[in-house]
Amino acid sequence: MSEKENKSLPDRRRFLLKNLGRGFTWLIVIVGGYFYARNNLNFTLEAVLGPVYEKPTIVYFIFLASEVIFGIIPPEFFMIWSLRAEILTNYINNIVSLSIISYAAGVIGFLIGQYLNRTQFFVEMKKRVFGKFEKHLNHYGGFLVIVAAITPLPFSGIAMLVGSVKYSFRKYLYFSLFRFARFLVYSMIIWEANILN
Repeated sequence: MSEKENKSLPDRRRFLLKNLGRGFTWLIVIVGGYFYARNNLNFTLEAVLGPVYEKPTIVYFIFLASEVIFGIIPPEFFMIWSLRAEILTNYINNIVSLSIISYAAGVIGFLIGQYLNRTQFFVEMKKRVFGKFEKHLNHYGGFLVIVAAITPLPFSGIAMLVGSVKYSFRKYLYFSLFRFARFLVYSMIIWEANILN
């Protein structure tokens, strides 16, 4: 695509494609790095997680905490953990559970922003973590929720920001459904990568 054609793309589309590109780059790095380490360095998640590896409830709780705290552990690692039995139905069940947890974490983030936006904690988090996305919220409105749902932008942090400006909860719930699309696409790629390895 020429520079002229690129400039002619609508601003929203450019913003989405830029962040999708980042997302797929991180996916390749994480998944490629994991399979390389597993095949060449005898690296396993079981060794890293120890007894937690076979305790889905604890793993789900860790994932929920991570998602609420702005995705400190990328969801892709939990999708890779979901491969542990290498049984498709188990994998699908785990991915569905992870996607519901991630969606719920966004709702929690929205409610934190809506009801705790005047607390010192929220003010500090906005200043240090997700305040930089305020200009995007002013520019893109609810479209920012869609982009955060399907890209590496901090989903819960943006949910907090959106909640803090009294955005429509119903619209937020609708736009954040795109989170499930991210988990669907990424989990399919991870499953296929596992088969190839």
